[in-house]
Amino acid sequence: MDLGQHPALREQQTCAHELDEQPIADRVPGVDSPEWTTFALIVATYVLWSMALFWLTPVSVLLAVLVTGVLAALHSSLTHEVLHGHPFRSRHLNEALMALPLTLAIPYNRFRDLHLAHHLDANLTDPYDDPESNYLDPARWHALPRWKQRLLALNNTLAGRMVLGPVIGQASFMAEEWRLARGGDRAVLLAWALHLPGMAVVLWIVALSPMSIWAYICAAYLGLALLKIRTFLEHRAHEKARGRTVIVEDRGPLAFLFLNNNYHVVHHMNPGAPWYALPGLYQKGKMRYLAVNEGYVYRSYAEIFRQHFWRAKDPVPHPLWRRG
Repeated sequence: MDLGQHPALREQQTCAHELDEQPIADRVPGVDSPEWTTFALIVATYVLWSMALFWLTPVSVLLAVLVTGVLAALHSSLTHEVLHGHPFRSRHLNEALMALPLTLAIPYNRFRDLHLAHHLDANLTDPYDDPESNYLDPARWHALPRWKQRLLALNNTLAGRMVLGPVIGQASFMAEEWRLARGGDRAVLLAWALHLPGMAVVLWIVALSPMSIWAYICAAYLGLALLKIRTFLEHRAHEKARGRTVIVEDRGPLAFLFLNNNYHVVHHMNPGAPWYALPGLYQKGKMRYLAVNEGYVYRSYAEIFRQHFWRAKDPVPHPLWRRG
């Protein structure tokens, strides 16, 4: 199935009139497939990852872990590009480029299916229907034991999200995957059947390198922690679906690491646009994007760190949740 025809994206495209958005082909001149910039970045990421394992580790294990963690996060950002149909028109070729799961954590097929379902903007932040929501149904929240409430409240600070978020998110994800697998969900079973060999290859390469498996697991965890900076406040509870998606006007290292997905409302309104087109789209239609998302904007990631490193931005229970 062509990614552009995925049901979640079809449904999102039918909602485009609510966002007053034009088709992507009308707004990104000069962007063709293949996208050699993205392909070159994918190749460079794998090359630098290999160099960090084999050449940098003998120099400094700590530095190698830090560099490998950053590259694992970049690889995850590139995986996001691939599931949106980049850099080639061939879905199979694109997905073959992501055969090695450098963060080890999430099967590509599951990331693809859950993320594309997340692109149904009408469901954003829904505790049940948005696969990437960090909110809970208030009834479920109040039923949790006190220790778990405290843990999740800590996870709602940026510091907590980076330190605890990867393990909390993975545990929740694995519990749901196990439930679906036990129920015979073929998509889940296929995703893990493809993921486990790829993970084994990654660990085999690591085993051949001077880096220990434990050091690599730390690097993979660091990569996931870095990604939590991006996802920390991408979406907020808001009555209007179009007001739920953030803009972070950052052009620094983190913006590159996240492949400009900090212009998140631009990405949601233009899911087919490649990463390098997002800043230009935002600058061209800045006032319109700010009006669409009800001014949900931060000037930089430094501002986010200052405001929310130790202080939660949102409650865990969805503040606007209404049953039925």
